[in-house]
Amino acid sequence: MSKTLALPLNLLAVKSLNLKSIASWLGQAALPAIGIILFLGLWSIVAKNIDTSLGEFPGPAAVWEQALNLIDEHAAQQEKASEFYQRQDERNAERLAQDPSYNAKIRDFTGPPTFFAQIWTSLYTVTVGFLFASLIAVPLGILCGLSKAAYSAINPLIQLLKPVSPLAWLPLVTMVVSAVYVSTDPMFSKSFITSAVTVSLCCLWPTLINTAVGVSSIDKDLLNVSKVLRLGPMAHVLKIVMPSSIPMIFTGLRLSLGIGWMVLIAAEMLAQNPGLGKFVWDEFQNGSSESLARIMVAVLTIGMIGFALDRLMLVLQKKVSWDKTAVLR
Repeated sequence: MSKTLALPLNLLAVKSLNLKSIASWLGQAALPAIGIILFLGLWSIVAKNIDTSLGEFPGPAAVWEQALNLIDEHAAQQEKASEFYQRQDERNAERLAQDPSYNAKIRDFTGPPTFFAQIWTSLYTVTVGFLFASLIAVPLGILCGLSKAAYSAINPLIQLLKPVSPLAWLPLVTMVVSAVYVSTDPMFSKSFITSAVTVSLCCLWPTLINTAVGVSSIDKDLLNVSKVLRLGPMAHVLKIVMPSSIPMIFTGLRLSLGIGWMVLIAAEMLAQNPGLGKFVWDEFQNGSSESLARIMVAVLTIGMIGFALDRLMLVLQKKVSWDKTAVLR
């Protein structure tokens, strides 16, 4: 075939490939869009036929309106805080000008936390609880995977404590924290410690179990390589065990983070720790005509954040794992 004919054929092949890629991308984007549109339509229809003690169940339009109101409230609260600190700085500057020995006091703004401030509080709490649980679960899972004796000793405790509901843990954790965490000037509030510890207790087990399974299923050829190289215990764990079991470890971490996020909302409601759970409870207790729509905003926010956290863990897994075939599912 001559070069003059080959060039047009190559261009046609490239165009065909591009069209297929575009069609595939449109298909992937269109199906989720159709699902969301159908969900919104069904939600709007059903909401009109549900009357509660607080009025009609909010549809998508009412929820969107309250989402905008929450944004406006956050902006207004931020402006009030800025003005408060500005006035405080001006007063302290005047006092210092009159009396250089004056010890200026910096007081925190005491306005109620906004919706976005409570989102940040929930994210901070679940991060602390999740990291604390991971620091315990990963080493313990490696130990269980390497030692059958350790697994036999720990497995009954895992099976006993794994099904326990966070609602059962919370009263015990509250009493223990109140008895142990005693300070005249505490760094963290007791409600925060209670929520974080409850999250840790509930999201400990998936990471521990998956880590143990991943370590115990390492290819025997890799274990033989470790023996031939005469690697020490720590070198064996760092160079053979950890790289080989990372996919299973991250599967456990993803499950643990999802469970921790769900547990946190219930813990915040009962412990009255500031966060999305407390926001939902306060709106429920408020009982205004706007409360249901605000609760729906919080519910959708909780779902979107949970989805984002799962995607974040999967992206992190692809960064640190030797297996680059992991897909976003």
